[in-house]
Amino acid sequence: MGTIAFVLQQTLIFFIPLLLVALGAMFSERGGVLNIGLEGIMIFGAFCGLLFINAFHGTITPQLLLILGLIVSMLGGMLFSLPHAFASITLKADQTISGTALNLFAPAFCIFTARVVQNVQQIGFKNDYRIDKVPILSNIPLIGEIFFQKTYLTTFIGIALFISSWIIINKSRFGLRLRASGENPHAVDSAGIDVIKMRYAGVLISGALGGLGGLVYVIPTTTTFSSTVSGYGFLALAVLIFGQWRPGRIALAALFFALMKTIAASYSGIPILSQLAIPDSIYKMIPYIATLLMLMITSKSSKSPSSAGIPYNKNDR
Repeated sequence: MGTIAFVLQQTLIFFIPLLLVALGAMFSERGGVLNIGLEGIMIFGAFCGLLFINAFHGTITPQLLLILGLIVSMLGGMLFSLPHAFASITLKADQTISGTALNLFAPAFCIFTARVVQNVQQIGFKNDYRIDKVPILSNIPLIGEIFFQKTYLTTFIGIALFISSWIIINKSRFGLRLRASGENPHAVDSAGIDVIKMRYAGVLISGALGGLGGLVYVIPTTTTFSSTVSGYGFLALAVLIFGQWRPGRIALAALFFALMKTIAASYSGIPILSQLAIPDSIYKMIPYIATLLMLMITSKSSKSPSSAGIPYNKNDR
């Protein structure tokens, strides 16, 4: 049971940020705007959150500081996604190019700013945010070991946001209007609903969840941020496609890819794998090989929102 609990616990660390970022992309694309700038949004969100955490470290309790840092990351992600929304929706620019610009700009800006602020490009921080044991709940067999021992508050926040996202996209009036804006925006407009506002809302929600996912990814995995999230934004796009733009399927896809990432990162802690004479580089390639294979298998049956990536022009019919 120890090995199983270890693998599942490590999987959660990779699963939550991947789920959050993929859900963010879902909101944007369900509204009709492609967002391939997730990598840049994650980097910028993590950067803003860590600067805030470092500025106020030691002044308030660690968990409260983490919550405030997550909020700052969400605001940073929303701010960073705003130019993409403006270019894609208002200016009707190519959405792929606009998203690519975010990915190129974010690491350069964060490295430059970090050097200006602290003379080095890496942002170090002290990880005081791990919860060793949750009283009572940590004593539950297996479940307590996986979820309530050596855990992070971000795990429970991520699960809560997944449930909220499922309800919003499937059961709320806003979710219905957002989905309709990505499928048939002219019908939405004829019903008196502002398509532009709905698309802006989708992109901003995407930015908030992407920025949040950036900090959620960084906190448990390192204590030095070097303006990179190791391709996690692109992996989230694969999760979105594999999950068919639906929250439940996205969660299953994120769980699968998180397991692959766990094998790549923690194989030395898994007795069966550590005993195999397989080079370290092979394990590191596993998540990306799995991504390519799954996209090849599911690409023919993949069906994105009908108007995703198509600028909305009220006069076009």
